[in-house]
Amino acid sequence: MTQHQVAQGRGEFPARRSSRRQASSDLSPADCQALLESRSIGRIGWSAGDGPQIFPISYACVADLIVFRTSPFGVLSELVRPAQVVFEVDELDERAHSGWSVIARGRAQAVASPALLTHLWTLDGAEPWAAGTRNLFIGIEVARLSGRSFGAHRAPSTGR
Repeated sequence: MTQHQVAQGRGEFPARRSSRRQASSDLSPADCQALLESRSIGRIGWSAGDGPQIFPISYACVADLIVFRTSPFGVLSELVRPAQVVFEVDELDERAHSGWSVIARGRAQAVASPALLTHLWTLDGAEPWAAGTRNLFIGIEVARLSGRSFGAHRAPSTGR
C-alpha cells in the first residue's frame, strides 16, 4: 500500500475524483481518413523478431497506402516482408484534456511497383526526419481504420 493510500484510509486526505475524465466519441471512417491524411508523423507498432516494437515515423498517404521511407539496414527494414502492424496518429491537448486518436491496422511490406516508387521519390511529405540513407519504401495496406475524440474539441481539426 502506498503512503497516500495509508493516509487516505486514516482520513487525512479527502478522496479526490479526477477532473480530467472527458466524454469520448467514435470518429466516422471519413473523419479518421481525413485526420490520417492531415498529419505527417505517427507511430508504427509490430511484433518484431526480438519482441514488440514501436517507432515514430514520418509518412504520407498515397494510393490507399500509408507510406514511409526507412533504411534497408535498420529495425524497420523487417517490414520488407509482409507483417501485421498497427499505426497511430493523434493530437492531444494536455491543458484542455482533449484530443483525438486514429488507429490503422493492416499489413506492411516493401513497395514493389515501379510506377508507385517513381511517384514516391517525387512526393512531398514522405521525407524521413532521420539522417542517413533511407531508400526503402514501406507501405501499409489498411484493413481497419478507427478513431476516437474526447474533451472539449469534439469536432477534430483536419488542418495541418
